[in-house]
Amino acid sequence: MNIVVAGTGYVGLVTGVALANAGHCVTCVDVDQAKVELMRQGVSPIYEPGLEELMQENMERLTFTTDYASAYRTAEVVFIGVGTPEKKDGSANLSYVFQVAHQIAENIENDCIVVVKSTVPIGTNDKVEKLIKDNLAHDVWVEVVSNPEFLSQGTAVPDTLHAARIVIGAESDRAKEIVRNVYENFHQPFVITNRRSAEMIKYASNDFLALKISYINEIANFCEIVGANIEDVAKGMGYDPRIGNRFLHAGIGYGGSCFPKDTKALHWMSNYYERELKTIKAAIEINDSQKLKLIKKSKQYYDSLEGLTVAVLGLTFKPNTDDLREAPSLVNIPIMLDDGATVKAWDPVGVENYKKKYPDELQYCDTIEETLKDADICFIFTEWQEVKDLKPEDFKRLMKKAIVLDGRNCYIPETFSGSGVVYNSIGRTIVEG
Repeated sequence: MNIVVAGTGYVGLVTGVALANAGHCVTCVDVDQAKVELMRQGVSPIYEPGLEELMQENMERLTFTTDYASAYRTAEVVFIGVGTPEKKDGSANLSYVFQVAHQIAENIENDCIVVVKSTVPIGTNDKVEKLIKDNLAHDVWVEVVSNPEFLSQGTAVPDTLHAARIVIGAESDRAKEIVRNVYENFHQPFVITNRRSAEMIKYASNDFLALKISYINEIANFCEIVGANIEDVAKGMGYDPRIGNRFLHAGIGYGGSCFPKDTKALHWMSNYYERELKTIKAAIEINDSQKLKLIKKSKQYYDSLEGLTVAVLGLTFKPNTDDLREAPSLVNIPIMLDDGATVKAWDPVGVENYKKKYPDELQYCDTIEETLKDADICFIFTEWQEVKDLKPEDFKRLMKKAIVLDGRNCYIPETFSGSGVVYNSIGRTIVEG
């Protein structure tokens, strides 16, 4: 099929490449000419494992352009995969979605299905369809279908190629069948429903996972008080098939482009309809507090970080991505700097993005060893494999004072016993070295 994808961020580009891999001819549209030129060379503008390789394998079926008018003119299916960033009040900014909808209306000359892949509030697909039909420049049939994505950054390619389900929200059998045909080579179970239910499935799924993370983090904090071990607790819970073991890894909170934005958007919607979802509100509040957990722990060792050298391992919100959105490092490092600390930071892929925010305020290191050298305290914000491979003796050998605050529970606490390293993690016994 002749498919157009609007937007080449995580959702748009991964979707376009996956559809090309399934045999479709795909045109990816973006407003950034420099980005388009990069993709034409087979270079991914985002860091995502496996994406660039899959792009290069399917370049004969991929076209990248800024000429949206030509792209939409003969499209059979248009996927909208643009961003829906958070507004200051927590609601979703739909301006990019509506902009694309206007462009589609003005340019399509054939019957067309418009598939909204972007995460949008319940009822948005109805608005997009009305907007397009009210502004059509040609007498064509068009219908809007909700088809939310469920990919995770760092595993976006396998999440798309081998999704647990494909959700299709449509109002006619014709539209349902067309979108089913788009995915016929994916061999995944379908959930066929109406548009509003499909939109709600996306928010309900993401917000449940966010709630699960906040719940285990709150339990972890209580474990520290009562002397329980959160990893044993999570393991015992995870064997229960009604609970499952995923998203029960305690830490310093969730980040990224989805969970923070989607919890706030659903919370905003619930208040708009005067039916506040108290569990969602609690998940947001717990997560905001959890991000500061290591700063609070540091007060056990220093009244202030003034004059100290602080080592930071990990800047991105999770491993295998260069995405900084809602990363704990963005909350904690400014506090360290305001406190008067010298901050040395390492991340294998996130440094260049961090420099855009803090070009000169901290020292960026090429190696973990350089970062730890002569540090008075170490904060672990991201569980990169290189960090997990460190041994207690590495901290002892390199740091001036070996105090390790681990926000991702990278190590087994017992391995630090007798090492001379203070090891303080989340929801587990402190090892005094």
